[in-house]
Amino acid sequence: MQSDHDVRSSVRTYMMVGAALLVFTAITVAANQLHLAIPLAITVALIIATMKGSMVAAVFMHLSQEKRWIYGALVLTLLGFIILMTVPSFTTRDTIGTPIHVPTAAEHLRH
Repeated sequence: MQSDHDVRSSVRTYMMVGAALLVFTAITVAANQLHLAIPLAITVALIIATMKGSMVAAVFMHLSQEKRWIYGALVLTLLGFIILMTVPSFTTRDTIGTPIHVPTAAEHLRH
């Protein structure tokens, strides 16, 4: 069972993250009003969404207490990314589908 101090600390953390989420929501609205160029707008939106998502996942989903699982998932993601990036290099080296030149009778006579 949690002590009174632990509960107060958890509630304080939740309130601070909730306030930070409200601040980032206000930043999102303000960034929308700036009418940035599309690439910059996408970059800003992704940065803000990453910050908000990280806070929600770490605190409200209690993932900050699951470091081994998180690092394992990150390693698997990295391995998958590397595999998916190397697959196209294998397809450029094969000769399947490459037309084979079959000499015609006229070309045979010339040689």
